[in-house]
Amino acid sequence: MPLVSPLSAEHDIETKELALFFNETLGFCPNSVLTMQRRPAISKAFINLNKAVMANEGKVTSALKRMIAWVSSNATGCRYCQAHAIRAAERYGAEQEQLDNIWEYKTHAAFSNAERAALDFSLAASMVPNAVDEKIKEELYKYWDEGEIVEMLGVISLFGYLNRWNDSMGTTLEKDAIESGDQYLGKHGFKVGKHQ
Repeated sequence: MPLVSPLSAEHDIETKELALFFNETLGFCPNSVLTMQRRPAISKAFINLNKAVMANEGKVTSALKRMIAWVSSNATGCRYCQAHAIRAAERYGAEQEQLDNIWEYKTHAAFSNAERAALDFSLAASMVPNAVDEKIKEELYKYWDEGEIVEMLGVISLFGYLNRWNDSMGTTLEKDAIESGDQYLGKHGFKVGKHQ
């Protein structure tokens, strides 16, 4: 049971209109946003930040951004965000082989060296204590420019917020997100856990 229950999507009309963004991303408005709208300034600021972070201004694709989010969420253990990130990666065109083998991104042939550098950055930046070091930086700069690195860290940081929000809140995981989690992450022990 969540710490705080989500409100109806009708609770705040401005949030509802902004949240249409998630219909493309996930196919539904997430319960996390429906909970945030108890303080509409938070829900609106979050949605606008999400839109800015997920905008593509360089070579970092929408699919890679969602895989970065998955690695970050996996590092912190947030099942809610893992399921959302893998679902969004699928909806934004991640290759089937990447979705099926996301756990093995470091070695699997479906991932390029540039993608590995981005996903290693996500893992290192999501750890406590932070593990971004000179080696991570060197690998990033082989494939990505500074604007693209900023985009990636925007995703990692956004999901740092979401991982804390949803794991502390025990946000109820939506049916469609559970299906995506089971499909792509189930073979590695994905469970809904506290997000029931």
